[in-house]
Amino acid sequence: MALGKELGASFLGLATDVSLASDWNASLEHIAAQFGAPTGAVLTAGGWTGGAPIHAAQDDAAWEWMLRTNLETVYRALRALLPGMVSRLHGSIVVIGARGAVRPETSAGAAAYGASKAAVVTLAQTVAEEVRAAGVRVNAVLPSTIDTPANRAAMPSAEPGKWVSTDSLAGVIGFLLSDAARDISGALLPVYGQA
Repeated sequence: MALGKELGASFLGLATDVSLASDWNASLEHIAAQFGAPTGAVLTAGGWTGGAPIHAAQDDAAWEWMLRTNLETVYRALRALLPGMVSRLHGSIVVIGARGAVRPETSAGAAAYGASKAAVVTLAQTVAEEVRAAGVRVNAVLPSTIDTPANRAAMPSAEPGKWVSTDSLAGVIGFLLSDAARDISGALLPVYGQA
């Protein structure tokens, strides 16, 4: 792994299915052995697989894939990470939502995506309240389209200069994980760029 070589001992590559509790348990053991118990996490697993208006969908494949990929992965991550953070009375988790979670009209034609991200955001806000007294914070960022190679390939006629850069999004996430955001929990931060 090129990134692993660049980061050296601060990098641990693990092949993990983040939708499985058993994989989470094994991964957390590896992480704890190399770095100690995690104090922060960014739940980036998820995706978009297209879709169609509900009335035009030919099957449930997109619905099932997006719920599994976007919602189930966050649920499993929270179930794995939070017990340790709560017992240590410290931790910060950032969940990747989407603008469509709070502006559902932007997901027209992809209701499965919008619904899955709305569920992710509701889960994050609910859990934030459950763990607040234990000193654990849970927040969500709500990006519009992120400027990635995959999105550029999928939307060649779009204007990626209006999208959210990965550096910008990483900066917001870094802030939420930092001690500077120690009094922020349950927040939904819009990161829309110019889109």
